[in-house]
Amino acid sequence: MAELATSSSEALTETTARRALTHACQQVGLPHGNAELIRIGSNAVFRVDAASIARVAPSLAHRENAQKQIDVARWLRDIDYPATRALDVEQPVEAEGRIVTFWESISLETRYAPIRDVARLTRRLHDLQLPPKLALPALQPFGALEEPFPDLPAIPRADAQFLRERLEWARSQFPVLPFVLPPGVVHGDANVGNVLVDDEGRAILIDLDSFSTGPREWDLVQTALFYDRLGWHTRDEYMEFVDVYGFDLMSWPGYGELADMREIAMTTWLCRKAGDSAKTAAEAMKRVSAIRTGSSRQDWGAY
Repeated sequence: MAELATSSSEALTETTARRALTHACQQVGLPHGNAELIRIGSNAVFRVDAASIARVAPSLAHRENAQKQIDVARWLRDIDYPATRALDVEQPVEAEGRIVTFWESISLETRYAPIRDVARLTRRLHDLQLPPKLALPALQPFGALEEPFPDLPAIPRADAQFLRERLEWARSQFPVLPFVLPPGVVHGDANVGNVLVDDEGRAILIDLDSFSTGPREWDLVQTALFYDRLGWHTRDEYMEFVDVYGFDLMSWPGYGELADMREIAMTTWLCRKAGDSAKTAAEAMKRVSAIRTGSSRQDWGAY
């Protein structure tokens, strides 16, 4: 009987991720000796060489999502939509109890696209019709009603309970918000940090993890929130986004609640990483405090 693959029980660190990357590269015939760690977040991201990037997911539970990303990338390639391209190798790859995917490098340097390109690519994405052969999950940014809430062991118990209560509220109220845009394909994490500029000056959409179908307002809320509450965009930038996309989310009656929900999602994600470093823990607690007290978000740091 063949041995069943099992997920790694070790934390995703540079060492454990690099070990998985080495084995995955060997399986697909890519070099790995000079792989450079770019960052570790939900995934570990490595530059394999000048032409390719690898993403190492924490466990085998991410296989279905990784396959979705590959399928979406190949669909977008086929219709000439400017998005990150999956390497033409057999993937996703199982290695060391983790899932590894390989992507074309966009550029050797990280340059973020101007806001007009974020709006343009988001609008173009929302105009697409999903092909029958590609099934995407429904957008559930807070999980299904029966799913357990995430453990948050690195923050005080009272704060964890507060976030769980807010997540429960968001999970129940998100589906009944008065959405007005036609539902369809959404990126799921559309913001200026996920549109890069390649070496030819073209804006490229990246990070296909959250691709799904659902209300398009979810793809607009971060840009509005970044301007309205965090101060990460200027008014001129936000109005340019509105002009190019063609809809002002802040004029929609459900904006305030949706922005609250997005803040909860952002903060919960960071609280799950609060044990990584003192800096991350401090930022997480600052965000929880701001949400609990209704104080300014202008000092939130980008993660």
